[in-house]
Amino acid sequence: MKISAMLRFLLLALLLPTGSLLAAPDTKSEAKMGEIASTVARMLESAHYSRQRLNDEVEPGVTQADKALARYLELLDYNRLFFTQKDIDEFTGKYGDRLQNDIMLSDLSAAYAIYDRFMERVRTRVGKVQKLLENDFQFDSDRTAELNRDDSPWPADEAAADKIWEARVEAELLQAIVAERTLEEEAKKKSKDDEKEAATVDNNGGLPKRTPKETVQRRYERMLKSLEEETREDQASTFLSALAQSYDPHSEYMSQRALDNFNIQMGLSLVGIGAELRSEDGYAKIQRLVPGGPAERGGELKVNDRIVAVAQGDDEFEDIVDMKLDKVVERIRGKKGTTVRLQVLPASSVDPSKLDVISIVRDEVKLKDEEAKAQVIDATGADGETSRIGLITLPSFYANMGRGGPPKSTTRDVTALLNRLKREGIEGLIIDLRRDSGGSLEEAVRLTGLFIPNGPIVQAKDTNGRINVMKDPDPGVLWDGPLIVLMNRLSASASEIFAAALQDYGRAIIVGDEKSFGKGTVQTLLDVDRFMPLFAQAREAGAVKLTIQKFYRVKGGSTQVRGVTSDIILPSLTDQPDVGEDALDNPLAYDEVPSRDFRATGNVGRHLPRLRAASEARVSDNPEFAYILEDRERFAERLEENTITLNKSKRLAEIEEEKARREQRLAERKKREQPQFAALEVTLDTVKAPELQPVALDKPPKRALEAPDDPDPSAPDEEEPYVDPVRDEAILIMMDFIRAEDQAPVTARAEAAAATAP
Repeated sequence: MKISAMLRFLLLALLLPTGSLLAAPDTKSEAKMGEIASTVARMLESAHYSRQRLNDEVEPGVTQADKALARYLELLDYNRLFFTQKDIDEFTGKYGDRLQNDIMLSDLSAAYAIYDRFMERVRTRVGKVQKLLENDFQFDSDRTAELNRDDSPWPADEAAADKIWEARVEAELLQAIVAERTLEEEAKKKSKDDEKEAATVDNNGGLPKRTPKETVQRRYERMLKSLEEETREDQASTFLSALAQSYDPHSEYMSQRALDNFNIQMGLSLVGIGAELRSEDGYAKIQRLVPGGPAERGGELKVNDRIVAVAQGDDEFEDIVDMKLDKVVERIRGKKGTTVRLQVLPASSVDPSKLDVISIVRDEVKLKDEEAKAQVIDATGADGETSRIGLITLPSFYANMGRGGPPKSTTRDVTALLNRLKREGIEGLIIDLRRDSGGSLEEAVRLTGLFIPNGPIVQAKDTNGRINVMKDPDPGVLWDGPLIVLMNRLSASASEIFAAALQDYGRAIIVGDEKSFGKGTVQTLLDVDRFMPLFAQAREAGAVKLTIQKFYRVKGGSTQVRGVTSDIILPSLTDQPDVGEDALDNPLAYDEVPSRDFRATGNVGRHLPRLRAASEARVSDNPEFAYILEDRERFAERLEENTITLNKSKRLAEIEEEKARREQRLAERKKREQPQFAALEVTLDTVKAPELQPVALDKPPKRALEAPDDPDPSAPDEEEPYVDPVRDEAILIMMDFIRAEDQAPVTARAEAAAATAP
């Protein structure tokens, strides 16, 4: 079904009586959200790929509404720590049979009642945590705490929940003690080199120093305060997200705030100050300044500064300590050319009473770290010969989707980068799609067209079984040389369309994890306002991201659940069975459609046995891949055990063991000869520069340097050399690929292995 036809169908369905006038919500906000809820429900019933009605039985004894209720409970209490089985049984018995009718009658009282019970449980639990923290913990037992409870049963009753929480609080307190010990060790280490820096660490950046017990208590107090700030609109939005996700994991309700963030991500542009924040001790802490943004250009705001208050222009300051981060962001963003003033506790300050006031004029901020970027890599082999290879990194298939803002196009940007790489004389091209979760379907099709002359690229089937074939819109070919697509299990959707088409056409070798994510569905974004009953505009009612089609390879198979299988598999930490579509709730099933006539324009298959054999030989001899296999096995064991020790001595021993392992690997890396690669950087800003600047390949991407919200004391030091063995091996495979295309021999060892390969 074309989008325009689908819209007409939706309008017809949504103009049926909804019963919204029969509802009697207590507040204007609840009335608005109730009307939005009935509209969203009808959109899902009428236009979702499955065409399931809320009262349809989708599993034996389970309706679509039952799945929505279960999903809502999971979103509220994903670790099954606050509700008890008695609560769940009560909710199911009380609301299960009536939920579908309530939603259609614009009545969200069930969602609000469940949320109120959740808040009651959280308040009670925070009080109990405070009492638990009064205990004298010895941390000398052999007890353990369960790490992840999302697959565990709900505690039978409050007494059973108390036992779970006793172990959980003890584990969190032990973690806080270990973290404090680590910080003290870091402070002592730094004091040898920089007394001032050590003083800053000792004084916690001017903040009052807390004991581990105070740290844990503060964490739960902040959680409670954040939940108490949730409005009825926020609560309804959570319920509507659960309703959409009960159909499939990629359908979603977006509040207006979430929709704005989605548009920013797709367009890679926003109006603000250009600072990334994270919440720490109730403060909005500057995590990163966007290059070229107003904050970075001004030079006053620094990384690790803490924002205390925000003012619009000359208005009074509003205290934002302990405010939810998304609400802080709302106050800092604004119209281009307007001024925002920030009251800031500088990171370098040891006096918490000393606050700086920084005025910043909002401007357009381009999220350049999310744009396509490239490198020219000169790789020298063991035989002394050098190959020039292009590497394009693509974080997403971005486009502004016709929703305002400056035009953005993945294909246009990659074209500019690739033209520069060709000018630099590259012999082979690698496109890195690791962690590329997808984006614009149209951009995936257009980008594929840069590498094939013409023909079908992807098939899309709607709920009526009609199949639409999307073809290469441009008969030209921008690159017809050796091509590798690098993927992992986090490569999804548009990434999989692109990789699958190039694999089917024989144009590219797919290298990486065993398979990609496995998202083979197509979503469209529909504004809810357009479908409100009787055209009564809700004014910023948000949008529904709706699964309307499944896509298929030109050979007929779907990438749904199965993903794209790599031609050459390399060990990586992301290659885990719990990563992918099949690990999500409510995925649509795999199926197939007839294949399409097309002419393969490449023949990489003839080289695969030799290239695979050569790669396997290198991987087996590469200590970095041995580290990955060891870590993956340890990680799998931890997932299986799903526990953490409550014994302090054992926990410290585990940390010391991890540190020793890391230090040993670092020492081994320093002794080991590294691949001989030299690189030049190509960005959209430098693509036309007369000369390209060198870039170090042993430095992590900027995203990898961002601090996590809950740092692990045993995590690697960011100053350690960055190692990317998967990227490096892809470069070596490309070197072999280039020589294979030239009919040059590869190593004798690979020749021998290839001779026995199937």
